[in-house]
Amino acid sequence: MLDIPSRVRVHVETLLAAQKDMGVCDAFEQYAQVRRPNTMSAPHPSKVAGIDSTLPTPAHTAAPAPAAPGTPPAATAHPVNCPHAPHAPAPAPAPAPGTLLQDRLAGWVSDLTTLHELTERLARTGTLDSALTELLRAGAALVGARRGLVDLEPGDGLGPRTTVGLGLGRADLGHLETVPRGALPYGELLDPAAGPPGGRGESVRPDLFAEDGLDPLHREVAARLGCAASYALPLATDTAGRLGAVGWLYDEPAEPDERRRHLAGLYVRHATEHLARLLEVERTRACMATIAEELLPSRLPRVAGVQLAARHRTGPRGGGDWYDALPLPDAALGLAVGSVTGSGPSAVAAMGRLRASLRAYAVMEGEDPVAVLSDLELLLRLTEPARSATALFAYCEPALRKVTLAGAGHSPPLLIGERRTEFAETSVSAPLGMLACWEAPSAEIQAEAGDTVLLYTDGLLHRTGDPMDRAFARLHAAAATAPRAMRHDPGALADHVLRAVLPDGMDPADSEEDVVLLAARFD
Repeated sequence: MLDIPSRVRVHVETLLAAQKDMGVCDAFEQYAQVRRPNTMSAPHPSKVAGIDSTLPTPAHTAAPAPAAPGTPPAATAHPVNCPHAPHAPAPAPAPAPGTLLQDRLAGWVSDLTTLHELTERLARTGTLDSALTELLRAGAALVGARRGLVDLEPGDGLGPRTTVGLGLGRADLGHLETVPRGALPYGELLDPAAGPPGGRGESVRPDLFAEDGLDPLHREVAARLGCAASYALPLATDTAGRLGAVGWLYDEPAEPDERRRHLAGLYVRHATEHLARLLEVERTRACMATIAEELLPSRLPRVAGVQLAARHRTGPRGGGDWYDALPLPDAALGLAVGSVTGSGPSAVAAMGRLRASLRAYAVMEGEDPVAVLSDLELLLRLTEPARSATALFAYCEPALRKVTLAGAGHSPPLLIGERRTEFAETSVSAPLGMLACWEAPSAEIQAEAGDTVLLYTDGLLHRTGDPMDRAFARLHAAAATAPRAMRHDPGALADHVLRAVLPDGMDPADSEEDVVLLAARFD
């Protein structure tokens, strides 16, 4: 960020104490011998905390104005007590020795503090969208602009690709998308041949309407948006590669001075490294979500006499919750939900193996749910002894509206009908892999026409943040208060339950729990 190996914070209180170590006091003594301080030029000190000493100094203390042509030197001016002397204004007092150099150091301290605060705010962003928004806001403050946009377009072509605007609505971004790529304020910076990734490449267009070769469509869009100038920088470094470009828009002809451009360049290079890390995290999460979704049914089967609907959401790290619905011989239907302990790639892989094994056991002996779970428990204990899982398997006969089920450490299903809403009575049993030999009796549910059997995983209850007894009560109340019209559609009923149980939605950023809902409505 600041061209130094570690982050440095300079305090103004220690500035004077550090001057001796930096040789400033020696320089002051040397300058004190000069008779004309107005004409002295301070030598360039070494680079201080990564800020280039050639950077123009902020005008914290104005330098004395040069004497006007024809003004006599101070040594030959008329004495003030001479009655015939003209009443000329007294000369401005000369600045103390070293004032200009101390002013320059104060400017560097101010720049360091500003960069430190902005980079700290950027480091606190944990998502790609929030980081892009913070980049635009901080950059706008550095270059003195009001609006801006960033185009994320990784050079490796793996995505994601997105455009985020500051002070620009969706319609404004849509207008900008109609401008040819090469004519955009940052279009030339998106070209892979725009220069080395670590270079300072920039696009400075101080007066768009004064450009002779301005694209006509760009001129039209700029006039519509009230954009008269632009300044853009590439999102590129040697380590992160080329990620895209960021630009800021001015309402009037303008351009940032050298000092602002230098600070913006330092900040954008640091932001690019941060964006590269967030981009890698975003890709990993998307990959894990894709794998988890592919391991679950891509579509639910169609079986006469029953309507199915499923809702599933995987946590950001990838979890082990799963569901399944498969047709079985004799016009039967098998329904299953379960959860594998742990999270991440290993839990997702274990979930896929467990679900595939349950499908095989269900086809062979699905009419006996206890036997299906017993075989699954034996497989889990032999192949993955360090892992446990909960599971529930239901053997449904739609023609008879009969459901035979067995559960291993899993929450009981919820039966929702026209005149009743109740949890099904199931036997209490341990999760798979917790005991040397698992076995529990099965239970039967006799549904009526219009009844819906709702299967779910514990993640739905855990996301409420309530104790389990209150979470069960909230789930029961949500199903009992479902409007009568929604009970004819299992998908609408599942959505209503989710909205009532999880008011904050299924995607809170701080939740690691998966959510699975599987609803079966009998005709």
